[in-house]
Amino acid sequence: MRIPVESVLAGHPYAREILARLNAAGHQAVLVGGTVRDAVLAEARGEAFVAQDVDIATSAAPAEVRRLFADRKVLTVGESFGVVVVVGPDGRQYEVATFRTEDGYADGRRPDRVRWGSLAEDVRRRDFTVNGLAADADGEVLDLVAGIPDLKAGLIRAIGDPHQRFAEDFLRMLRAVRLACQLGFAIEPQTAAAIRTHAPRITGISWERIRDELLRTLATPRAAHGIALLEELGLLGPVLPEIAALRGVPQPLEYHPEGDVLVHTVAAVGAADGVWDDPILKLAVLFHDVGKPAALERSGGENMGGHCGIGARIAEEALTRLRLPRREVDRVAYLVREHMRVARLPEMGVGKQVRLLGEGEDERAPLADLPRRFPLFADLLRLVICDAEASAHRADAWRPLLSRSVGLLVHLRRIHGIRRARELITGDDLVALGARPGPRLGEVLSAVHERILAGEITTRDEALALAARLLEGQR
Repeated sequence: MRIPVESVLAGHPYAREILARLNAAGHQAVLVGGTVRDAVLAEARGEAFVAQDVDIATSAAPAEVRRLFADRKVLTVGESFGVVVVVGPDGRQYEVATFRTEDGYADGRRPDRVRWGSLAEDVRRRDFTVNGLAADADGEVLDLVAGIPDLKAGLIRAIGDPHQRFAEDFLRMLRAVRLACQLGFAIEPQTAAAIRTHAPRITGISWERIRDELLRTLATPRAAHGIALLEELGLLGPVLPEIAALRGVPQPLEYHPEGDVLVHTVAAVGAADGVWDDPILKLAVLFHDVGKPAALERSGGENMGGHCGIGARIAEEALTRLRLPRREVDRVAYLVREHMRVARLPEMGVGKQVRLLGEGEDERAPLADLPRRFPLFADLLRLVICDAEASAHRADAWRPLLSRSVGLLVHLRRIHGIRRARELITGDDLVALGARPGPRLGEVLSAVHERILAGEITTRDEALALAARLLEGQR
């Protein structure tokens, strides 16, 4: 079988030169990994394929690669593992790895010993058969691990003994789930059984690596299936115990006929799948009801009131453990905390509606472009849509929100934007009116701003007059 190597290398022009130099010097050089896998799949499906990355493996030792590319910048940070990076004329980096074998994985991540080997030895140390394919410079596919039959069957199968593969690198268990979601494949039964055996050991690797695989899974159009797979394989509890705890937590059938909180949560993630790929938004969907078990316990089983605030704190702790950047932790916590508030948008006064809309406003974006101008509010709407679509409410819950949101944009154009309130009156104006600095000043200013945002006050004189009346009433 051949892959269209010209189209594979079209976006990576120097890769052909690397292959040619290595071959001319008498070394075997091949394309390996996901690029070959995806090219084979695209060819079988009659689809166009554009390679995102190109990885090259060779029989040449790292020192020989450096010698052959003495005219280029070569990065050697991974040379002890047989990997160097050749920098092309356009600055693009190409990873070139020497065929190798590995053994003695004491930490469940890195090999204790590495030695150079053959292509056959190199592919046998890799994780899954679909990732063990190679292709030469002419596009001829070299399948030494029966990867093509598994591609055709839609199976993720460990190369060789699955227990050994996962003991070498525990992250491969999460990678199996991610690949299954990315490719739409099933996990081969023996491979799945080995994951269940080794699942408790997943926390033996760094939370950063776990985080990255989770985010890659959430970025696929089958993230809901990924969460279900994590639970089925015993990985959800060790990695996301807060989400695993949602299993069996009951909900009122009139609102949630779909089932318990975990069933609802997975369905909500499924509503996002194929519509929004943003993994951080999907994290917010995943955690949106994480506070329900604690809220239910706090109320003695009566209700789940306050679950949003509890959930925001739980999400913050969990995502901090996963080493997410602070900005993204804050974004998810905000969405979890406010998702029920935005659901009540039509019931709020106009001023409060505008305040909620304006959280995180980016004034550089056009007012009519809601997702860019009001990114947090847009994310809240997306979260509410997913939440509603996974419940009995469906469009009846979110359609009025979209309608009111459009109305708010029209309203903002009429009152000349959210900044208008701050321009008409400030805390300094209240001090000039005789107010003392402190909480009461803030309350008065907030009340006046809310009337401005509602469109009830349009001039500075009106704002000052209302502030004076409110301050007088406090004396």
